[in-house]
Amino acid sequence: MKRKKHTVSIRTFTAFSATAGAVSLALLLSACGGQQAPSGEGLSGSVAVDGSSTVAPLAEAAAGLYAEVEPEVQVTVGTSGTGGGFEKFCAAETDISTASREIKDEEAAKCAEAGVEFTEILIANDGLSVIVNPENTWAKDLTVAQLATIWAPAAEGKVMSWKDVDPSFPDVKIEAFGPGTDSGTFDFFTKAINGEEGASRTDYSASEDDNVIVQGVAGAKGGIGYLGLSYAELNAQQVKLVSVDGVMPSIETVQDGTYTPLGRPLFIYVNNANFTDNKAVKGFVEYFVDNAELAAEDALLVGLTAEQLQIAKDELAALEK
Repeated sequence: MKRKKHTVSIRTFTAFSATAGAVSLALLLSACGGQQAPSGEGLSGSVAVDGSSTVAPLAEAAAGLYAEVEPEVQVTVGTSGTGGGFEKFCAAETDISTASREIKDEEAAKCAEAGVEFTEILIANDGLSVIVNPENTWAKDLTVAQLATIWAPAAEGKVMSWKDVDPSFPDVKIEAFGPGTDSGTFDFFTKAINGEEGASRTDYSASEDDNVIVQGVAGAKGGIGYLGLSYAELNAQQVKLVSVDGVMPSIETVQDGTYTPLGRPLFIYVNNANFTDNKAVKGFVEYFVDNAELAAEDALLVGLTAEQLQIAKDELAALEK
């Protein structure tokens, strides 16, 4: 995985002593139910976060946990989609951009033109999930090839029935729902399934709101859609998860790499200057990384592996000056 680094200053964190400092940390961790120790600075101010609807629950979970530590810091989380979030971020309208894919070269160029320097931090994992209507008894497992048959540009106006996907499937109308073109989920899915980012049939119901996708699939017997694992799990009574090439998305299959090609990393992008100049931003980002596993658990996303967590900490260290 390539890493996009736009900051070079690294400062070594001050370690707690092996005596009183370590004891104090243990007591604080216990009191916070597993959270990392609070800064104790009594910070105030605001932090603006926007971007991926998939990463939004993670950012909201981190914001909720952080409010218990720094109640005077207001963290707002928007869901403009990964692409929409980068537009705001590169226009210096936000402090943090959440993303379900890495930033594109053209997006990074816009940030550079605007003088916005940033650092990418790996923050969690996700298994992009295929969902169908609960009445769908035939598509319990779909291959990547079958998904491409449904979603490729060539399917537009032609693959209109489930029978068109597989002769053994019933002649039930396909009603497809998915994210819009500003979504990192759209970018990732089209590249993984159709072989080219942005290559997709367009005769489907598109929305940046995952709840709209869920409701669409839930309301149509032949409905199919794709979205992040957390939303699929949260709406398990309304829609049904489908395995891909025999593998179901889960924490285990995403972390061990067997859920391919739809397992993916999730990111936050931090405005370097705002991190340095705004203590509220700095405090939240540090807390977010330190408590990434807890936030992922609350958001029903897949936490970082030990190796990934070290990468995240190294990226955070690169922000310190």
